Amino acid sequence: MNAFLHNRLFDNYISDYLIVFGIILLVWILKKRASKNITRLIFYVFKRMGRVIDENEFFNLVLAPLENFILFLAVYISVGTLDAPSILHFKLFKIPVKVLIDRVSVGMLIFFFFHTLLRVIDYIAIILEKRASVTEDTTDDQLIIFFREFLKVILVIICILVMIRMVFNEDITKILAGLSLAGAAIALAAKESLENLIASFIIFFDRPFRVGDLLKVQQIQGTVEKIGLRSTRIRTNDKTYVSIPNKQMVDTVVDNFSLRNKRRGELTLFLDLKTNLNQVNQLIKELEAALSSDAITEKTVLLSDMRIEAFVITIEYFTDSIPINEFNEIKQSINLKTLEILEKLQIEIAGKNKTIGMS
Repeated sequence: MNAFLHNRLFDNYISDYLIVFGIILLVWILKKRASKNITRLIFYVFKRMGRVIDENEFFNLVLAPLENFILFLAVYISVGTLDAPSILHFKLFKIPVKVLIDRVSVGMLIFFFFHTLLRVIDYIAIILEKRASVTEDTTDDQLIIFFREFLKVILVIICILVMIRMVFNEDITKILAGLSLAGAAIALAAKESLENLIASFIIFFDRPFRVGDLLKVQQIQGTVEKIGLRSTRIRTNDKTYVSIPNKQMVDTVVDNFSLRNKRRGELTLFLDLKTNLNQVNQLIKELEAALSSDAITEKTVLLSDMRIEAFVITIEYFTDSIPINEFNEIKQSINLKTLEILEKLQIEIAGKNKTIGMS
């Protein structure tokens, strides 16, 4: 038996092959348990950080790539202990075959490692998306998607650079220098796009507005439907769809109607000069009574001016930040009640046009 084990096959003892095969078989049998323990450790770390995560979902994402990495690492290390057979001492594409095999193996090992990291990023994004889904604000949902893709792109770039260094044995400092020069040229060419990208970060973190808010930007008024990396999309009151560069959204004065805590209504009456003091006093009293309701939080009825052509009565009132439909109903009720009081007190409106100012 010993003689058989000490026979040489492809420049290695049969016993060496059996040891390598045994190690690979053992790792293959234990890989699921080992990867589960490592995955459970990572899961425990997330849990200790206060993350509410689903264990099965985490295992489904991370376990398979981690198993592949562990198995391939075991194969690479164990096979690496064997001597390269002399039959492989030839060149392919001017590269020694044993060197080529070693480089391909290192490349596969790097790939499996970074593939596992990509799955971890996916799962972190899932955790954050679940937490963001319970909030009314949808801005954080878009922010999570952006950072997930951004981090994955960065990780892929790092993976490529590591492969260039470890597989092709190239000096990546020259590549990084070239990338920095190319990046500078691209940055100059895409200056406006970069400004919009930076502005999108300001919007995401400062949150002057969010999806669903009613805004007025310059002469445009409408509801925010999407905040992108380059522009903000607004559905105007005319139901058109407007894209405004994020740089303008940051640099311009933005009036966010959705953040107001009150709604204001105003009504201006121009009374005929023939109106006597008694009628004016009675009108003010009845208007104050008409404005006394639970929906109106503040009110003012004031003889604000006496002009050559008219007495001016100003009515100002505030409600809570209620939906516009409810506010319009209150506004219409007040206007109709005002007309009713004017008719009852037989008060005429001043001027030829008989105008009442409403806002």
